[in-house]
Amino acid sequence: MLLLVAWEAGFRIFDWGWKFPSATQTLQAFYDGFVHGQLLEATLQSLRRLLLAFVISIVIGTVLGFLFARYRLIDDTIGFLVVALQTIPSIAWLPFAIIWFGMSDFSVIFITTLGATWTMAMSSRTGIKNIPTIYTKAALTLGTGNGFRMFYQIMVPAAFPHMMTGVRVAWAFAWRALVAGELIAKGVGLGQLLQDGRNLADTALMLCIVIIIAVLGTISDHFCFKRLEDKLLVRYGLADTKKS
Repeated sequence: MLLLVAWEAGFRIFDWGWKFPSATQTLQAFYDGFVHGQLLEATLQSLRRLLLAFVISIVIGTVLGFLFARYRLIDDTIGFLVVALQTIPSIAWLPFAIIWFGMSDFSVIFITTLGATWTMAMSSRTGIKNIPTIYTKAALTLGTGNGFRMFYQIMVPAAFPHMMTGVRVAWAFAWRALVAGELIAKGVGLGQLLQDGRNLADTALMLCIVIIIAVLGTISDHFCFKRLEDKLLVRYGLADTKKS
């Protein structure tokens, strides 16, 4: 409450005008956006695209990480390419995505997936490479084999503590790619609504969207990924049980 009062006072004292909204304007924009406007629909549509792209990126990234960790030739060739691709902002691929898939949801999902896949692949590779050799030797002795059973029964669970860091970073990268893609591509979403707010000079609406993204990102990271990571660290003896 004190922050809101200081915010409102700063708006009136320094006369920010339309360049930055007051607290009351922002709260009014939240009310109008959720009760009468498109904020709720835009948030749900963005989350739908984000979750779909995030799941795809986790699956692809984990499989790529396994291949990089297990096969030297793939690591030296495709792995080197992935490192190069990781440095390219995913929004740079949006013009290609629009040419290939048009101004559609698929274009946004495509670049959002790219934004998270490479980070997940490198984290999975690191996690699998750090698995103690005794785990795989024991699994081979018990007849697991070197195929898919070794991957999902031994390597993925053992690499979870390292992979969770990649998951959290990939989630943040996916958000960035999503909003950047929605700024340009068509369709209802937070990015497109942010663009509409800019066109209308509606800074209150723009700030509402920024706050929504920050809140959703923080809540999902703290109550989902961080808690899962803490439990995994305790399970593998990497953290104190009391701290979890």
